[in-house]
Amino acid sequence: MSNEEKAAPVEETDAAQEAQPATEQAANEKEAAGDTDLQALLTDARDKADEHWNQCLRLQAELENLRKRNERDLANAHKFALERFAAELLPVKDSLEMGVAAAEDEAADVSRLKEGSELTLKMLTAALEKFNILEINPLNESFNPEYHEAMSMQERADVAPNTVVTVVQKGYLLNERLVRPAMVIVSRAASESPGGKLNEQA
Repeated sequence: MSNEEKAAPVEETDAAQEAQPATEQAANEKEAAGDTDLQALLTDARDKADEHWNQCLRLQAELENLRKRNERDLANAHKFALERFAAELLPVKDSLEMGVAAAEDEAADVSRLKEGSELTLKMLTAALEKFNILEINPLNESFNPEYHEAMSMQERADVAPNTVVTVVQKGYLLNERLVRPAMVIVSRAASESPGGKLNEQA
């Protein structure tokens, strides 16, 4: 065997030894690249988490401001709910005061005082209707226990039983809700006993 043949395995071993560090280096580089990718992903995730946290804090602050604003608006609504209604009633009060002052004059004209009172009543009725306060005046209507309160019964042959024949005091509705029932006198047939019950009709 020649010296060249003997030297060949040594060269192959040296090449293998040289290839091994290159492989390790490539693996190390790959691992480092993987670490770099993970670090980038972690940094990106942290940035997004911080961004979402800041958005959450901003939304929380906005909700708190909205809650406080709503509480303030609600308090003002309760406090000044009657402001518009009061503004509508003030001219009525002014008119009544002028009527009282005019009535104190000994030479006051009764017909003019009556006319002024009627105009004042119209102003008051208009103000009430503007805020959906409607009167219940059930004269000659059937008795309705939901809106009427019978004070007594009266024998009447000229009207059907359970008919409102007298309105002692008008009732009122606010937005279709009963504020005060109408106080009424109701008819009954002459044959009914005084203790007879009203025929409650809706």
